[in-house]
Amino acid sequence: MDIWIKAAQLLTSLSILVVLHELGHFIPAKYFKTRVEKFYLFFDPGFSLLKYKKGDTEYGIGWLPLGGYVKISGMVDESMDKEQMAKPPEPWEFRSKPAWQRLIIMLGGVTVNLILAVVIYAATLFVWGEEFLPTSSLDEGIWCVNPIAEEIGFQNGDKILSIRGEKPQNFGDLVPMIIYSGDVSIERNGTVQNVNVPEDIIEKLTDSETKGLFYPRVPFIIGSIPDTSINAKSGLQAKDRVLAIDGNSVKWYDEVQGILKAKAGQPGTFLVERDGVELDIPIQVSDSGKVEVSSLIMSFDEMEKSGLYEFDRQTFSLLGSIPAGINKAWDKLSGYVEQFKLIFNPKTGAYKSLGGFGTIGGLFPSTWEWQSFWEITAVLSIILAFMNILPIPALDGGHVMFLLYEMVAGKAPNQKFLERAQVVGMIILLALLLYANGNDLFRAISGK
Repeated sequence: MDIWIKAAQLLTSLSILVVLHELGHFIPAKYFKTRVEKFYLFFDPGFSLLKYKKGDTEYGIGWLPLGGYVKISGMVDESMDKEQMAKPPEPWEFRSKPAWQRLIIMLGGVTVNLILAVVIYAATLFVWGEEFLPTSSLDEGIWCVNPIAEEIGFQNGDKILSIRGEKPQNFGDLVPMIIYSGDVSIERNGTVQNVNVPEDIIEKLTDSETKGLFYPRVPFIIGSIPDTSINAKSGLQAKDRVLAIDGNSVKWYDEVQGILKAKAGQPGTFLVERDGVELDIPIQVSDSGKVEVSSLIMSFDEMEKSGLYEFDRQTFSLLGSIPAGINKAWDKLSGYVEQFKLIFNPKTGAYKSLGGFGTIGGLFPSTWEWQSFWEITAVLSIILAFMNILPIPALDGGHVMFLLYEMVAGKAPNQKFLERAQVVGMIILLALLLYANGNDLFRAISGK
């Protein structure tokens, strides 16, 4: 069921983004009296699921959910309509319009996507505000949930002071800041030290089953005791909070593993808190140093409700949400551009992290939460805007590149050159699509 909920969110989000992106081309085209022959959600090779015609434009829904398109008369695009382009230009065609009008038409989709991201962020900030866990609340440091964190040099309980000289304010910013590698200043046992994050950190995370590095330290709370557990009849119950093991105080879950390994194959005693009462429960540690119970890892909501950590929450008025939405969209765009640059540095291994529809679908939660849905949609809108403005033929950015050349040189590139460039661009995009979705398939098969 989870996969269907994620798929539904992905399809809904992409449909919104595609329709609005194409409207960004459609509206200025109509305004400048340029004929739009087709307006489609999804592609329709061979046939359409739904279509109807109004005026000169056929509106429809295709069967191939890989995007959408508008077919503008007199334009070299993915339709490769050479027959139309071989005829003399008509007044209503794209190629007959002034270069500045054509530039506005081509920039319309990207512009709408950026505006949409701002609107969504402003709306979510106004409705839900913004809540985050300040790094200053982690008085006893972080929990290294990924072995990679310890390989790099981090330890449970480290307090992260700065990353490449910048102090992180939000716990959620730690990994996005660390992936750029460099020196991380930490406090460990009262002394300040440096941990150098290697350039290939992204590659390491991509190959890891656990995609994060850290989590706030949480107490050891029993989740469930399987019937096959060595402690099935010990008296332990779900939601018991372990306070001590054989008299050794235990505050955090990450402290437990070392204590149990030292007691492998031996009996012991858990001091637990149950409904406000402290109880001694005799337990047995397996030869592998485990008590064979599942732990209940607290969510951020549970941490806040229990008072384990103090969260910061900002609320925004309607007017205040607008500049806040602009700032958030800019921060996300800037961050994505910086991450995109890493792909072109082979040392980072970031190219291995490229993903297709599976990766995008995995961004959505397994339950339909409107706040998460809209925030992810805003991120995807920014990504769509950035990717579309890249100067690759067949993308909006490719058309913009040739239009700018025309405006500077005073003449348009040769028609045959544009057609060949369009083919090259489509081959590049197809290769990227196959590579990204191939990565998804490989990760699914390998379980990574």
